[in-house]
Amino acid sequence: MSTPKPVTTLKTGVAIIGAGPSGLLLGQLLSRHGIDNVLLERRSGEYVLSRIRAGVLEQGMVDLLREAGVAERMDEQGHAHTGVELAFNGRRVRVDLAAHTGGSSVMVYGQTEVTRDLMEARQALGAPSYYQSEDVTPHDLESAAPYVTFRHEGQDYRLDCDYIAGCDGYHGISRRSIPEERLKVFERVYPFGWLGLLSDTPPVSDELIYARSERGFALCSMRSPTRSRYYLQVGLEERVEDWPDERFWDELKRRLPQDVADNLLTGPSLEKSIAPLRSFVVEPMQYGRLFLVGDAAHIVPPTGAKGLNLAASDVNTLYRLLLKVYHEGRCDLIPRYSETCLRRVWKAERFSWWMTSMLHRFHDREDFDSRMQLAELDYLTSSEAGLTTFAENYVGLPYESLEP
Repeated sequence: MSTPKPVTTLKTGVAIIGAGPSGLLLGQLLSRHGIDNVLLERRSGEYVLSRIRAGVLEQGMVDLLREAGVAERMDEQGHAHTGVELAFNGRRVRVDLAAHTGGSSVMVYGQTEVTRDLMEARQALGAPSYYQSEDVTPHDLESAAPYVTFRHEGQDYRLDCDYIAGCDGYHGISRRSIPEERLKVFERVYPFGWLGLLSDTPPVSDELIYARSERGFALCSMRSPTRSRYYLQVGLEERVEDWPDERFWDELKRRLPQDVADNLLTGPSLEKSIAPLRSFVVEPMQYGRLFLVGDAAHIVPPTGAKGLNLAASDVNTLYRLLLKVYHEGRCDLIPRYSETCLRRVWKAERFSWWMTSMLHRFHDREDFDSRMQLAELDYLTSSEAGLTTFAENYVGLPYESLEP
């Protein structure tokens, strides 16, 4: 009978569970200010980089990436967008984001590239990361001495820490480590999903086009001047294998204004996937010394391009809170994390819900709601107040302050 290996004990300030962009960004910001942190990820680095995700970055996230010192490639290769288009009822209306927000814009730069930049920056700093960690488990969360146990390359570890950041997504261990009776869940599941296609074809437009049609919603997006990302609203019963490229392109053209469809360049798909849509929030976002960040605490429909950006605003709040704790001894702000984050979370949830409700086809309530959608779009695009409300939310509302 083999003798068990002794447990190796590690010590750090902040244990970060999850190496997606939110965990990496938090670690980068903390490391630049001398706050020790260890990152734990159950997947390999290659797997994390293989995930295809959106890449429309709010002004606040762009500024935060610059503050983290990882914006060089984004500023060189990203594409600042000062407007977006809404297409409906045979009309195309451009919303001038910059004009209605005092000059703010969004940046089109893929989440994969953001993750790559952050990974390389962490490696350059020499900050410890444990990819392919198994059985990651937080302990003693309500005590002054929490810790995390995990297994890496056959060795058992105990990571003693001051705080734990749960950046491990909707299916991660962090939220599940909080007793169910301590959380309140708010959720809406939508009766459709998005079928996305990635192709090496020039985008049909220099800016995103959100299209409402009687056949369902469509979105024309991009990753670069030579790579496009398109989406179609589909039923939850649909399967990717039922959508060969030719069928996808044909249906996309049917949902776009004729002049846009005529200019659409098609090509072989690099990737296709279907994502269900849901709105999800848990309250509070904190349990003892565990802080939930990003998808671990909230999910938004992708219609408003808020998922990654909302995670970044959580990171901003936690990062600035921990600066106060470690550099000023301000532990009084710790209980404010959840309420501070949730103020912005619910505003982003509202915007994403509103965009989804306004642009998608709901088969169970056709006539009245269809007229309401068109009336909403007509008002929005003919009112300075409506355009300003849309633009302010799309480029991202200001980050919430921890202090009144």
